[in-house]
Amino acid sequence: MLNVFTLANGRLFQEEIESLEDLARFTPVWVDLESPTPEERRWVRQHFGLSIPEDAMDEDIEESARFFQEDNGELHVRSDFLIADDDDPRTVRVAFILNEQNDALKSHRVLFSIHDEDVPVFRLLRLRARRMPGLIEDAKDVLLSLFDTDAEYCADTVEGIYDDLEKVSRQVLAGDVTDHKAGEVLAAIARHEDMSGRIRRNMMDTRRAVSFMMRTRLLSTAQHEDARQILRDLDSLDSHTGFMFEKINFLMDATIGFININQNKIIKIFSVAAVSLLPPTLVASSYGMNFEHMPELQWEWGYPMAIGMMVLAAVIPMVYFRKRGWLR
Repeated sequence: MLNVFTLANGRLFQEEIESLEDLARFTPVWVDLESPTPEERRWVRQHFGLSIPEDAMDEDIEESARFFQEDNGELHVRSDFLIADDDDPRTVRVAFILNEQNDALKSHRVLFSIHDEDVPVFRLLRLRARRMPGLIEDAKDVLLSLFDTDAEYCADTVEGIYDDLEKVSRQVLAGDVTDHKAGEVLAAIARHEDMSGRIRRNMMDTRRAVSFMMRTRLLSTAQHEDARQILRDLDSLDSHTGFMFEKINFLMDATIGFININQNKIIKIFSVAAVSLLPPTLVASSYGMNFEHMPELQWEWGYPMAIGMMVLAAVIPMVYFRKRGWLR
């Protein structure tokens, strides 16, 4: 899918391209290629003179080779964007190319973005740029705004994790944590821990990309200030994610503690039963082994006496355990 974005009256407008003739009708500030076909790559090469690298979206590119600037001033940035899907959270690699285009009137830069699937941050930026005139003035603003929106998207995801952890906390701190409920809590904690890790990795990648743009000296003074504000926002998110990891560890320890308590209750039942049955077992063993003076041969109440002793030997420990509160 090939989409171009043009600026008109300070707003960003999207146009879907279905042919090379459609592409020639617009002067875009941003060209977005989602899972581009060979034909769409050819259109971009013919109209803009830009050859998209075949390894643009490869995952095995060295980290040091993801940000570089060509001799002709062409800027290449490969950055990851978060998709906070509850069922399948993941990151999507996006390749950006900031290219200089010359026309009859003046030269201007065009941002090209290449990715394999739809990115929520891109949708959010399109909505913001459509509703907020003057938000974007050139291609560099588009790239900075994407990173800024990515930081806000991570912040929204962190806020959602906070809300979910509050629900988990109420379940854990209620005290009545069964094994089934503990399993659900541990599964939820594991999902949130995985999401928190992805958020931190995404923020690290965004921070590196913004810092690289600041070092290229292509940004204006206002854009430099915007980039510094993005870095400050990312730094503030670090403390929140750190607190989330501490809260997740606390809930994990508390849940495991309740699981251990439930297991100890089961072990306590077996321990109490073993101790309470030990005295009658001793009486039965002593009586059964006394073949020389068996009660039934010398006293008619021998059997009732032995059974009574066994019952008393079992009841007395149980009464003692109950008074001590060990049977609760």
